[in-house]
Amino acid sequence: MTAIPQGRTRRAALVSAMCALVVTGTGLTGCSSEDPDAGTNGVGKLPAATIQAKTKKAAEAAATVRLAGTVVSNGTTYTLDMRLKADGGTGSVTSKGASFRLLRVGKHLFLKADAEFWTHQDGKSDSSSADTAAAKKLEGMYVKVPTADPAYKRFSGFTDKDVLLDGLLTLHGALATDGHHEQSGVRTIRITGDKGSGGSLDVSLKGTPYPLLLVRAGNAGTLRLTDWGKDFALEEPSKKETVDYGQQLPAS
Repeated sequence: MTAIPQGRTRRAALVSAMCALVVTGTGLTGCSSEDPDAGTNGVGKLPAATIQAKTKKAAEAAATVRLAGTVVSNGTTYTLDMRLKADGGTGSVTSKGASFRLLRVGKHLFLKADAEFWTHQDGKSDSSSADTAAAKKLEGMYVKVPTADPAYKRFSGFTDKDVLLDGLLTLHGALATDGHHEQSGVRTIRITGDKGSGGSLDVSLKGTPYPLLLVRAGNAGTLRLTDWGKDFALEEPSKKETVDYGQQLPAS
């Protein structure tokens, strides 16, 4: 038996310790020779464009999803927490200090908010006493949004799974992979557009390659995508909970 020099043993121990520190950091790629894609769904070994195509296909095929985070559109920041399925969605939206809930079942869209939301106009709350009284009657009620009202087009997109995901899951610029990562305990492969300036997307390496984290290009928001395929109840509110103005909502 050949003795191993003591100095070599110390160097090996030091290298092992350094590798352990790297692997337990934010990434999964250290100086270990272990395959980072071992035990995964294998998409981490694919070109970035193929990964993006597969994750889009998986997202389209999923029955449900939950989106939570921020979206910047036309200079306005919206904070979302929405649960979506093919025939509608439900959840909360906050923008410019105002919070409200959206519920869409088929083509019927409902908006639920407090009295302050209905009296808030152009950054002010100087409505008349009559307007304030009317707003109080709407507080906590589901107000049906007419399809012809501008608010319908503005807000229904937040409840449309296909429209929302199609607009969000596209990265801009040259695609590339950016290493292995982890989101909420799930190993992911990250793909980027133009080295991150065109956005980034973390894709699950476990089971179906669903998108789990989206960072939009141009600081246009960050969204977590969870609860893929988990069903939830979606039904219209009762008539006692609903206000229907007909063709147009009150100005707000």
